[in-house]
Amino acid sequence: MPRHGVSPRHSHPRSGWEQGLDSFLGPPRLLWMGLGLALVLALALPDSLVLWAPAAAHPLPARGHPARFNAIVTQLRNAFGWWNLTCPLCKGLFTAINFGLKEPNVARVGSVAIKLCKLLKIAPPTVCQSAVQLFEDDMVEVWTRSVLSPSEACGLLLGSTCGHWDIFSSWNISLPATPKPLPKPPSPPAPGAPISRILFLTDLHWDHDYLEGTDPNCADPLCCRRGSGLPPTSQPGAGYWGEYSKCDLPLRTLESLLSGLGPAGPFDMVYWTGDIPAHDVWQQSRQDQLRALTTITALVRKFLGPVPVYPAVGNHESTPVNGFPPPFIEGNHSSRWLYEAMAKAWEPWLPAEALRTLRIGGFYALSPRPGLRLISLNMNFCSRENFWLLINSTDPAGQLQWLVGELQAAEDRGDKVHIIGHIPPGHCLKSWSWNYYRIVARYENTLAGQFFGHTHVDEFEVFYDEETLSRPLAVAFLAPSATTYISLNPGYRVYQIDGNYPGSSHVVLDHETYILNLTQANVPGATPHWQRLYGALETYGLPNALPAAWHDLVYRMRTDTRLFQTFWFLYHKGHPPSEPCGAPCRLATLCAQLSARADSPALCRHLVPDGNLPDVQSLWPGRLFC
Repeated sequence: MPRHGVSPRHSHPRSGWEQGLDSFLGPPRLLWMGLGLALVLALALPDSLVLWAPAAAHPLPARGHPARFNAIVTQLRNAFGWWNLTCPLCKGLFTAINFGLKEPNVARVGSVAIKLCKLLKIAPPTVCQSAVQLFEDDMVEVWTRSVLSPSEACGLLLGSTCGHWDIFSSWNISLPATPKPLPKPPSPPAPGAPISRILFLTDLHWDHDYLEGTDPNCADPLCCRRGSGLPPTSQPGAGYWGEYSKCDLPLRTLESLLSGLGPAGPFDMVYWTGDIPAHDVWQQSRQDQLRALTTITALVRKFLGPVPVYPAVGNHESTPVNGFPPPFIEGNHSSRWLYEAMAKAWEPWLPAEALRTLRIGGFYALSPRPGLRLISLNMNFCSRENFWLLINSTDPAGQLQWLVGELQAAEDRGDKVHIIGHIPPGHCLKSWSWNYYRIVARYENTLAGQFFGHTHVDEFEVFYDEETLSRPLAVAFLAPSATTYISLNPGYRVYQIDGNYPGSSHVVLDHETYILNLTQANVPGATPHWQRLYGALETYGLPNALPAAWHDLVYRMRTDTRLFQTFWFLYHKGHPPSEPCGAPCRLATLCAQLSARADSPALCRHLVPDGNLPDVQSLWPGRLFC
C-alpha cells in the first residue's frame, strides 16, 4: 500500500559493525537502499549464484520468496556479524533511511548494491555491474514511493519478533449482486460436431546472441552465446538448434518451429502468451526489447499468414525484467513505450477497443467468433517479482474488476469465455490469486478455458468450489515453453476445442504437445523434425478434458508410480532430469497441480491426509525458470 510521509530522524549510538561498514559500503542509509536493490537482483537474475542449483528432480519455479530472502539475509549476517544488530537499532536505522529517501543519490545507491552483489556472489562481477546499472533508477524510484516502515523492514531482516513484514495487504474485488446460476457442466459435443484447433505458443525467448559451439555451462545467468567463451576441451559446445542447459533459442529454431507446423494444423486461432526476449536480463535495453517484439511478431505473421493471433504480455517483455508499473505511474518510468509498440505491432490482429485497453494496461478483450469472448490478462499485475507493486498491490490497473465486468456481460449474453495470460494464477501474489479464484468460482458456467505459460514445463492447475474445496469446477492449462531453458526440448501445444457452431461449449476436448528432440536434431547433417510427443486423453486414459478428469488424474498418480513417471517425462517435454523424482518430489509436483490459489495448503489436504501440509508446500524449490 502507498506510504505517506516519513518518520522524523532519531539519533542512535554508532556500533562497531556500522563504523566498519562505512568505509566499505558507505553510510547505513546507502547500505540499506543498496541491500534492497541487491535483493531485487537476486530475485530477478535467472541464475543467481546464491539461489540457483543445477537442474535436478525439482518440479516447480518458486511460488514465494521467503526462502530466497532468508538465504541472502543469512549470508549478510555471517558476512557482517549482524547477529549483533538489535531490534531498536534496526528500527532507528530505518527511521533515518526514511528521512534520507527524500533526496536519494541513485549513483551512490547503485555503487553500494554492486558491492553487495559481488560480496554475496549473487552473480559474476560483470553481471552485477550491468544489472545494478539497469535496475537502479527504477528501484530507487519504487523505494522512495513505498518506504518500508521500520517495523516491516526489521521484521524482514530480524524476524517476526522485531516486526511484521506484509507489504502486500489483503484486498477484495466486488462481485455483482446478480445471483450465481446453478453449476451446469458442459454437454459433450454431438458426434460429428465441428472441432477447432488452437495453436498455443509461449516463452519463445529468442536469443539474438546465440552462438553454436560456445560454453553451455558458463558462469553467467545465460549461456550458449557470444561472451560465454569456449567450453573445456572435454565438453561439447552449444548445439546448432539449441542446448540442454541454461540457454535460450537462436532465431533459426523458432523459424523451424513456425515453418514446420503443417502436420499439427490447420489452426483456427493462435494464443501466444509472451516472453519473447532472452534471459539476458542484466543487459537489456528498451531497444533490445522492441527489436525482439517486432522481429518475432513479423516471424509469426510470416508463417501463420491469415490465421488470427491473440497475444498476452509476458514478464520478460519489459526492461528491467518484471518491471510493470501500474498506469498511475507516468513519464519515463511508465510502460507506455512498451504498450504503444505492442499496439502498433499487433494492430493487424486486434480491434480498436482491444488496442485501447492494451495501450493503457496491457490487457484486452475481444470476440474471435460468435458466442466466444477472449480475455487477455496482463498477469504482471499479479506478479510477486513486479517490484512496482511495492507501491500499491491492490488490483493494479483495476484489471480484476474489469474482468468481472467482462464476465458478467458474457454471462448476460450467454457467451462463453477463454482467458489467456502468462503467469499462472497459482503463482501470483496471495490477494490477487485468491480474488481470481473467487471470480473463477462465480463464473464457472461462463468460463470455458484458461491458458497460461511461464513455468516452461507441462502442467495444469485445478480450481475447486470455495465452500468445500472439493468439487472441481475449472482447470487452467499451463503449456510448455518453446525455449530450452533450462535443459528442456523446444516445444509447443495444440488445443482441440469444441468448434464454431451455435450452442458450442468452446471447452477443451483434448490437447497435444509437439517437441524438437535436440539430441537428434543436433547430430551433424541432421535436419530438425518436430514430432508429436503425446495426446492428453490417450496417454493419461482420460474420459474427457474437463476439470474432474484432471482432478482424478492427480489422485491416480498419487498411488500409480508408473503413471506419475509418464507425467514426469512429459512434464519436462521428453527430457527429464537424471535425478529420479522420489516420494517428496512427487507429492510436491502433484500438490502444484491442485494449487490454482496461492498460499492455500488446504487444497492438497487429501494428498497427505496424515501429513503436514505446510511441509509439502515447502518442498517447492527455489529454481527460477521464468
